[in-house]
Amino acid sequence: MLVAEALAGLALEAGGYYVDATFGRGGHTAQILQAMGREGRVLAIDRDPQAIAAGRQRFADEVRLTLIHAPFADLATLVPTNSHGQPCRGVLFDLGVSSPQLDDASRGFSFRADGPLDMRMDPTRGEPVAAWLARAGVDEIREVIATLGEERFAARVARAIVEGRQESPIVGTSQLAAIVAKAVRTREPGKHPATRTFQALRMFINDELGQLEKGLAAALEFLAPGGRLAVISFHSLEDRVVKRFMKQQTEIDPALRDLPVLPVGAEPRLKLVGRKSRAVAKEVDSNPRARSALLRVAEKIK
Repeated sequence: MLVAEALAGLALEAGGYYVDATFGRGGHTAQILQAMGREGRVLAIDRDPQAIAAGRQRFADEVRLTLIHAPFADLATLVPTNSHGQPCRGVLFDLGVSSPQLDDASRGFSFRADGPLDMRMDPTRGEPVAAWLARAGVDEIREVIATLGEERFAARVARAIVEGRQESPIVGTSQLAAIVAKAVRTREPGKHPATRTFQALRMFINDELGQLEKGLAAALEFLAPGGRLAVISFHSLEDRVVKRFMKQQTEIDPALRDLPVLPVGAEPRLKLVGRKSRAVAKEVDSNPRARSALLRVAEKIK
């Protein structure tokens, strides 16, 4: 999504070194490679081992690409280790869950087909949602759903989950969706009543906002002067983190503005590039998920 806009935002150089922090199925990486010359290099990472396995098959003969199974919170160590001293000219984040993850019922991300209630982007680490829901208290569940799902019926949903697990363990996506549907009094037009709860649980179990904060901070450190940071988000919570980060890094602390000389490190480290971008109608028509996609770009100040 927003492929052309993201690539334009990165201002690709033929021989540059770039990082795709969310490889997915390689759509953005393929376009970056196509726009680069033989000297260009791409480091692509993904916390989903299935994505990396598919990428290694798709790009088996691509010597300009390095694929690594890792979360983007680890970028601070991954980039220096794999760049071989080459300055990084751009970093791309395409946030959220990918279409292959949603479409695979066995991953437990979607309520549209029954599957195990897992939702981990990396099934080799952490615990599935089912395990957490089996032990979490009602207040903890309510807080997660209210904060990360912005669900106004979070208290009712949390109570329904705790009551439901007393009857039988909640282990399937359809089972949880049915419990939530009974607790949510009104639904948003065109949305399943469990949409917000599933979003909240997925974001919580994968620590998506915490990972994003770490990934953005790391990208700022290893980006070369003049390098670009491009971030595609899909809902307000993600975009809020991105917007706040870019605002903090593009402005001088108000408490320091009137000083005759700014302290070392107080100067802005980024400048915004253009305005935020949304998918055009043609892309939304072909891919409804693009409707909520939002791109922000910033450049590291020289």
